[in-house]
Amino acid sequence: MALHLIKLCVGADSIQDLRDWVSERSLTAMAAGLEPHSIHTTRMVPKRVEELLDGGSLYWVIKGQVSARQNLLDLRSFTGGDGIQRCELVLGPEVIETASQPKRPFQGWRYLKDEEKPRDLGALGDDVAALPEDLRRELSDLGLL
Repeated sequence: MALHLIKLCVGADSIQDLRDWVSERSLTAMAAGLEPHSIHTTRMVPKRVEELLDGGSLYWVIKGQVSARQNLLDLRSFTGGDGIQRCELVLGPEVIETASQPKRPFQGWRYLKDEEKPRDLGALGDDVAALPEDLRRELSDLGLL
């Protein structure tokens, strides 16, 4: 069973902001002759790498709601120039919208069990996916989605 990570998406006000950032990173990688993926660097290195890479995703919390995810392709630990060990989360180029799920602020990342993850938005039906993001967020806050 896959294991996932969950992290605050600091600086993004919407899923579109996240998509724009991911697109920019993917284009930069392709221009350098690399695969079109994005990398997010974090200080702590996950210990459960095999479970994370067995179909895991990084779930993004945007404005207090789990709203999107990206597939985890690889985890690379390295030591920075300051001597501190860090981890690069190599993420797939697609930002997949999820059903909104409220999440309180926290620092760093946390593990997210497969049974606790929100469903992909596409699994909720075309009608729900067609709603504007802010309306979906409000309906979720009211417990209607």
